[in-house]
Amino acid sequence: MSQSSRRKFLQQTALAATGFFIVPRHVLGRGYIPPSDTLRIAGIGVGGKGESDLLEFSKSKHVSIVSLCDVDDKMAANSVKRFPKASYYNDFRVMLAKEKNNIDAVCVSTPDHTHAVAALAAMQLGKHVYVQKPLAHSIEEARKLTEAAAHYKVVTQMGNQGASGDGVRTMMEWYQQGLIGEVQKVYAWTNRPVWPQGIPTPYGKYDIP
Repeated sequence: MSQSSRRKFLQQTALAATGFFIVPRHVLGRGYIPPSDTLRIAGIGVGGKGESDLLEFSKSKHVSIVSLCDVDDKMAANSVKRFPKASYYNDFRVMLAKEKNNIDAVCVSTPDHTHAVAALAAMQLGKHVYVQKPLAHSIEEARKLTEAAAHYKVVTQMGNQGASGDGVRTMMEWYQQGLIGEVQKVYAWTNRPVWPQGIPTPYGKYDIP
């Protein structure tokens, strides 16, 4: 790998814990040039995982959390408190309509079946999107998102933190440089579940209606 290719690789894989790319201001939005190098992010679904995603983004000096949206005020309370300067909405469609000139990128951390809908709406406005997994609820939705990303020329990433961490990026750099030779086999394992998941198995006899 040449020095220039290595530098490009590192630049492309180097952002903060979530792995979302901060792109040069001349490509932010559909021809829109922001007044600074700050990436203005809006969150759709800002409780739970959405809150932790925004916290990770906010660790970068290049990021400003400018708008929040959640249908549940109680779930959103912590994010609203953490980002008091951000506007707040209960409907992401209203948020995008009113804040479209103040947003460069959108983080989607809503319930699984609404990921594609919210992400597509943001991309259609030329906004870059970071979407939590699963990216879509169907193959058709995934195809529409792929087409939209190409059409609107926006940066996209799915929230697979385990696949975008420092270890994975380092291994990819080693592979790109030929340090480990030709890969013949890959071993993988999982530590999941790391907490109790699902519904406990019911015991006893119950009347079936």
